[in-house]
Amino acid sequence: MFAPDLAGHHAIRQRLLARLQAGQIRGSLLFTGPEGIGKRRVALELARRELCFRRNACGQCEGCRMVMGDDLPFELPNLLRIVPEGKAGVIRIDQVREGLDSDHQPRFSRGVIEWASLSPPVGCHRWILVEEAHRLHENSANLLLKTLEEPPPDTHFILVTHRPEALLQTIRSRCERIPFAPLGPEEAWAVAVQNGWTEADRPRWTALGEGGLRFLDEAAFRRAEAQVEAWLALLQGRPFSEAGQALLPEKDSPLAQSEQLRQPLELLLRLLADLARIRAGEAPGLDPWRAALEDLAAQPRDLRPPQEAALESLRHLPRNLSPEPLLREVGLSLQGA
Repeated sequence: MFAPDLAGHHAIRQRLLARLQAGQIRGSLLFTGPEGIGKRRVALELARRELCFRRNACGQCEGCRMVMGDDLPFELPNLLRIVPEGKAGVIRIDQVREGLDSDHQPRFSRGVIEWASLSPPVGCHRWILVEEAHRLHENSANLLLKTLEEPPPDTHFILVTHRPEALLQTIRSRCERIPFAPLGPEEAWAVAVQNGWTEADRPRWTALGEGGLRFLDEAAFRRAEAQVEAWLALLQGRPFSEAGQALLPEKDSPLAQSEQLRQPLELLLRLLADLARIRAGEAPGLDPWRAALEDLAAQPRDLRPPQEAALESLRHLPRNLSPEPLLREVGLSLQGA
């Protein structure tokens, strides 16, 4: 009945299917929840089901294969994908208006609004999937407002984001919000095992992922691991020049510096929250690092200054062009705590 290669979220998927079959699904939906838990794949399942020869997202037929794999087309008979592009990692207005990629070569023949107004294929709806919708440029978001409020018949927008607070309020107000919870530990680990992970990495992989799958890529996981170790070393008093290199953005990464900086700052906030939990007699979320955290929690340090420094840095990430001074400043707040 559902895509066999998609883990979890059965209740949400059942409700969406029932409403779709009853003609009661809203024209604009906002899928929210933690990063890497499968929100995008649930959205793709709706389009995939309509192309499936068996109409159940079987994953075996030619119709399903069109909506599967890493190299997913930007346009399918019933699906249009809008994704962030370029080094800045934003969804620009020309992508919405003209459907151009970063080299100004057409990926599809019409802009989003015109594409949405076309009649869908027989037996299908038209789905417009806006991935990482929090990266919509303000002009792009404003251009979409009217269409989001009143999409053409049988056309549905699905905006997917783990940062709904970064979307314009006018966008959020025009969409029905569908909140997604993290996967259960066993569900997430079952997917990890299918992707080659072994039991030796399970404790750290599960703790870092928090019910998500964003660390299925080993390089991403090892980088997050190194960032936790770097913050612990800074908390223990080591200088930034020795311990902080793992926190800096990678120069050859396709992600913007601001997006790369978000992960280490969020990891620091998790570590600080765990120190507070240990002091309160509770178990830390990052339990594989419990021994180091317990030693740090026993020290008489004020956790508020580094928390405030990390939160302030996160608020100003889009405008910050100097990652090393920013991270050094946060690191100094740890030394003085």
